[in-house]
Amino acid sequence: MVHRREIDGKEVAFGNHGGLYGNAMTWWDHETGSVWSQPRGEAILGELKGERLELMASTLSHWSTWREVHPETLAIDAWGFPMVVGLDDLAFVVDLGAETVAYEYQEVVRGGGVINDSVAGVEIAVVVDPIDEQRWAVFSRRLDDTIVDLRVVDGFLIDTVTRTVFDPVLGSAVEGALLGETLDLMRATTIFPEDFATFWPEGRFYTQESPP
Repeated sequence: MVHRREIDGKEVAFGNHGGLYGNAMTWWDHETGSVWSQPRGEAILGELKGERLELMASTLSHWSTWREVHPETLAIDAWGFPMVVGLDDLAFVVDLGAETVAYEYQEVVRGGGVINDSVAGVEIAVVVDPIDEQRWAVFSRRLDDTIVDLRVVDGFLIDTVTRTVFDPVLGSAVEGALLGETLDLMRATTIFPEDFATFWPEGRFYTQESPP
């Protein structure tokens, strides 16, 4: 996950605190020494306790997979940071304040690579790339007055209503009635499923047997 390191418009420097909270790393800010939890970007100890950083849209992927779509990317010693934890072990979390939902990777795969859902009244789609299962994204399903219903068909991400074909990583329409439109990428993060309740005790896990 990636957070904007600003508090009340002021840029803040962070360091690794060294301890774990809920099996996830913690940070400390250089300004006040407050301790921050990584998944929620929230200060849990110190002067700024209760403050939250803005979560930004990001994804977790192998470096080679990322470079296929973003060949212009520069990285700091990318070869020195292999992805040890595979997506198989994780869940994707969509936190919209009024409601938080976790989607286990294997559940998305069982759903054919796409889950169409609604979180806090917002229509979303959780997508695992049908070509490369190490790529994922969460999109808004609303395009102006149109709400797309996404499915993976023969390796393509397709809206069943308009038959538009979308890029499963970028969300851009590449063929069909909505050609030129792009689905908004939504902010989401990853977490070990067993730790979800630690950070979002009121949240829910999506299950295909009992959607909301």
